[in-house]
Amino acid sequence: MNNSLMPALFLGHGSPMNVLEENVYTQTWRQLGATLPKPKAILAISAHWYTRGTAVTAMSQPKTIHDFGGFPQALFDTQYPAPGSPALAERVQQLLAPVAVMSDSTEWGLDHGTWGVLIKMYPDADIPVVQLSIDGTQSAEYHYQLGKKLAELRREGVMIVGSGNVVHNLRMVKWQGEPQPYDWALRFDAFVRDNLNDDSDDHPLVNFMQHPDAALSCPTPEHYLPLLYILGAKQPGESITIPVDGIEMASLSMLSVQIG
Repeated sequence: MNNSLMPALFLGHGSPMNVLEENVYTQTWRQLGATLPKPKAILAISAHWYTRGTAVTAMSQPKTIHDFGGFPQALFDTQYPAPGSPALAERVQQLLAPVAVMSDSTEWGLDHGTWGVLIKMYPDADIPVVQLSIDGTQSAEYHYQLGKKLAELRREGVMIVGSGNVVHNLRMVKWQGEPQPYDWALRFDAFVRDNLNDDSDDHPLVNFMQHPDAALSCPTPEHYLPLLYILGAKQPGESITIPVDGIEMASLSMLSVQIG
């Protein structure tokens, strides 16, 4: 690992029930939190803050957002009281200029795509966390380029964490038992895994919708796009590792990616 750069992570977050459960994925998140250098702050890009335009949380005490339904009360009772960082929010705005990034000091907070993984990595909630929204009006290339601009944060002790799922088709989920993954889900997951190290200008993972299985694997793009911020933040020659992989409920990829 490059000691001058904080690692960057994409975490397949899966079901909110991972907050209450212990499994191979949550164990991996715990291990990452225990073994990686402790960041000064975290910039999170979650699939669950999908907006028109770009915004950044700028409050000093972001609320824990329970943006889901139909789950046990214990999940709604769970809080993740990590502090925010108005200073980091301002730094993100500086780095992304001339993109206009709205400063949000009242509306959002930490959604379950963010706190659902960080509660396992950093259960003490003692690291400041800022969220950056995903502008749903923009292209995949746009999000990849924002990741390149944000890479400087890694030199400043900030961990960039993208949270989503590279295969995310809830309509095709098989809820019962331990179903076999769909063939198309396996193929698309393998396509992502096999192309992580591509450093070409025309990155195949930016052009992911050209893949024949993309329409089923990513019927909407918001769970895939956080990966592009992490790939954009990769520096030439940096290593990429896969802390954990797997497909749950036949159509949810739990692939996680570590840069550095």
